[in-house]
Amino acid sequence: MDSGRENNIESRVGLHDENINTSEDEELSVDGIFENEEVPSWTKQLTIRAFVVSFVLSVMLCFIMMKQRLSFGIVPPLNVAAGILGFFFVKTWTKTLEKAGMLKQPLTRQEITVIQTCVIASSGIGFSGGFGSYLFGMSERAANQQAEAKYELDYKNPELGWMIGFLFVTSFLGLFCVVLLRKTMIIDLKLVYPSGIAIAHFINSFHTLGGEKLAKKQVREFGKFFSFSFLWGFFKWFFKAEDDCGFSNFPTFGLKAYKYTFFFDFSATHVGVGMICPHIVNISFLLGGILSCGILRPIIETRKGDWYSADLEPRSLQGLYGYMVNS
Repeated sequence: MDSGRENNIESRVGLHDENINTSEDEELSVDGIFENEEVPSWTKQLTIRAFVVSFVLSVMLCFIMMKQRLSFGIVPPLNVAAGILGFFFVKTWTKTLEKAGMLKQPLTRQEITVIQTCVIASSGIGFSGGFGSYLFGMSERAANQQAEAKYELDYKNPELGWMIGFLFVTSFLGLFCVVLLRKTMIIDLKLVYPSGIAIAHFINSFHTLGGEKLAKKQVREFGKFFSFSFLWGFFKWFFKAEDDCGFSNFPTFGLKAYKYTFFFDFSATHVGVGMICPHIVNISFLLGGILSCGILRPIIETRKGDWYSADLEPRSLQGLYGYMVNS
């Protein structure tokens, strides 16, 4: 009986090792396809079609990013979306030219990398540049919404000149730091860069037969759910007469709880973000909302006239409204 059990264990171990070797062979086969492929020159990497697709995707994803930044505060990673959509658009472009007999240069992996880099850089500027938070909050128009006395140094109106300089400094600061560490950390020490390796494997898989089919399926699913989200938003628009009504501000827990911003937002975008984000992030947002709006805000309201003046305007940052804005 012991010998039979040992044989069973050995067979399981052998099967496990075989599965590991198979997965390693499959992983190597994806990268091995392009191992001996010559890297094209920079003129074949920085193509006009790559920059055109990058511009279109940058505009589209920046709108999505700004919508998420202003309404929810969480922006999910756009690397996968940029890679899939970039491959789909350029592949459609090249196939159309190929059928017309006008294709001069086939699609390369480097073009997809250029597209993804440009799109991520553009959307990153929209996120880290402060467009959804402080950049336009410094304007005179935003300052006029407050009840406090305003001086010229209290605001700065957005202008193209200083905004370009500001974004140039904030965007290239990280690049200057990375260039100094690149040779030591990546070339000399050969440290593994997980995000870069994952993206490289992701782009390589597009140029295999199975990867191309998977990319097409992902684009179809993306279009399906994008259409559903758009139609649902259009349907909600019919019931929205003001900012505080409709399905976006549905008082699920009653009007008393609605006063403390406890309501349900029937937004397909928020549902999607919740599915993408880890559970720990969603739970922390839920507990933070309960603690901030359900416990601390009522306590601060009872201290009116003690912790802050009772004669303040409703939108004064010196009172309860300031806590609501900063929380």
